[in-house]
Amino acid sequence: MNEPKNQFTSLTALNPVAVQRHVANALAEDLGDGGDLTSQTCISPSVQWSGQICARKPGTIAGLALASEAFQSFPGVMVHELVSDGAAVAKGTPVLSVEGSARGILMAERVALNFLGHLSGIATATADLVAQTKGTKAKIACTRKTTPGLRLLEKYAVRCGGGFNHRFGLYDAVMIKDNHIAACGSITKALQAAKSGIGHTVKIEIEVDTLDQLDEVLHEGADIILLDNMSTDDLRDAVARTKGRAILEASGNVTVSSVSAIAATGVDVISSGWITHSAPTLDLGLDTAEK
Repeated sequence: MNEPKNQFTSLTALNPVAVQRHVANALAEDLGDGGDLTSQTCISPSVQWSGQICARKPGTIAGLALASEAFQSFPGVMVHELVSDGAAVAKGTPVLSVEGSARGILMAERVALNFLGHLSGIATATADLVAQTKGTKAKIACTRKTTPGLRLLEKYAVRCGGGFNHRFGLYDAVMIKDNHIAACGSITKALQAAKSGIGHTVKIEIEVDTLDQLDEVLHEGADIILLDNMSTDDLRDAVARTKGRAILEASGNVTVSSVSAIAATGVDVISSGWITHSAPTLDLGLDTAEK
């Protein structure tokens, strides 16, 4: 599959430094200054344990590096990743095995599962949308509707599910929305101002919600046009009017039941905030050898 040549960028791997930082912050939040009072009072430091994290529902895996980092943050704990991020797994599939210090395993368990479940949930939701666009050219992209502080991780999970990343922040593309247009006075004024203020390598995207607005954008010129909450009939009309002069992105009310019809209109990209802000966590659990 070819990457779209615009701001829908790729994030194919997590920076190890970022993984360490996120995990360290999460462990510090969970352990506080006192540590795991339950494990420290109930379990001898010499007790060894082993177990596996298994999928309790089918889904797509993302976040194994964070789970591994959580466990391996404690001395005497060894981890083996049994699948790779992006793998589609059935219910009951082991995805990671862990062995060593029982205290260490239990201190890391919740942080590991929180990251792995949350990111796998996003990857699963993304994969569900991607599956519905098969046979079309439409690509599924995420938005900036992410959990504060976790954007890098959540956008990575979208990639694991077969989706693409929209801009990462306000800093890496021009995205003119309705409030920007209102503040500038018109679509034309907003586009002209943006073009005069950026370099030649920066893409410009603008949001429209009517076909008349689309015509105004096409007259002035933009790299990407966001078709916001348009009906499928209007989306098809927009594709016909644009004739490939800009990348067309459809957004609004994107669900598993609606995305196939949206993709069939011929748009290039379908963006969804739901896959990052509302995707249900994938149910995974740590089952020990003693169970």
